[in-house]
Amino acid sequence: MSKDQKLKLQWESLREEISQKFGGGEKMDLDSIVYLIGVQELGKGFQKFTKDEKLNVMHIAICKLLEPFGYYEFEFFDEDGWPHYKTLDELPALKPGEQSVLMKEAVVIYFENLNASSLN
Repeated sequence: MSKDQKLKLQWESLREEISQKFGGGEKMDLDSIVYLIGVQELGKGFQKFTKDEKLNVMHIAICKLLEPFGYYEFEFFDEDGWPHYKTLDELPALKPGEQSVLMKEAVVIYFENLNASSLN
């Protein structure tokens, strides 16, 4: 099985599981899953966010997801409890399809690490 095929199977399985738990019966898309990760990483539970806060929640998730790839590094929590990351390396210029593959791979790795750490 190729790496691409394996990732596709892992992504679909994870997407199905997350959609069952959080999607209310609807298949969640990549952006929705990234948003959930941001809410999780913020650590304040589900709440209503302003439009700007939603963008910040997405940014938290993207930084966390791309941290293992060497693009970002956690720096600190601010006085309101929001995590801040610093850029270590600029993201490469990727076509939209390539961006999607990178993010799906990052989400799969995130949940693999989350599951592994919860077993310890």
